Amino acid sequence: YLYGTTKEQLGWLAVNTRRNAALNPHAAYQEPLTLDDYLSARMISDPFGLYDCDVPIDGSIALVISGSDFAGDAKNKAIRIEAFGGTSGEGGWDQRPDYPKMASVEAAADMWSRTDLRPADIDVAELYDGFTYLTLAWLEALGLCGEGESGPFIEGGHRIALDGELPLNTYGGQLSAGRMHGYWLLHEAVLQLRHQAGARQVADAEVAAAAVGGGPIAGCMLLTR
Repeated sequence: YLYGTTKEQLGWLAVNTRRNAALNPHAAYQEPLTLDDYLSARMISDPFGLYDCDVPIDGSIALVISGSDFAGDAKNKAIRIEAFGGTSGEGGWDQRPDYPKMASVEAAADMWSRTDLRPADIDVAELYDGFTYLTLAWLEALGLCGEGESGPFIEGGHRIALDGELPLNTYGGQLSAGRMHGYWLLHEAVLQLRHQAGARQVADAEVAAAAVGGGPIAGCMLLTR
């Protein structure tokens, strides 16, 4: 309504995540998904159809966090937490004075206040996709594109492809790999920075962004190799 974002633009996010999921043997959905498939899927809540919604799965992920003095003894490449930010978000989903912005805006600002890195330094982005729109909101909140520009930014899927300027949700995201409340995207960010992501590895990845939530609650993190 505000920015002219189209259904087709939302669809490119779903198509891109499915393309990446095909390279992830653990992904729930690996079969190809075309833009026509996306557009013809049954409506859930206008404008969101079936492929705008994540797929809940069962799984578990363990994280080991320690002081930097352990890094030299780590079996795998130790990844550094550069900065993080979070917020509980005032106004919930829809009572904010700046709606449709949500808690991702404050979380991103909090994170950027703790680092000298800038959005242009991010090599790979793993952004929450409980619904397609939340990923677009994160792109804007993190300054990876301008306000209202996330639709055109992902259109065609070229910029967000594995070999694009901002590889996005490289493991298939919650839309195709499966929803584990954001932990899988953090796991993928670590794999990418360790250069252990196999067929979906982003070349020379040094800085990754991981972001969770985006409605009334949000958190984000910068990781470095």
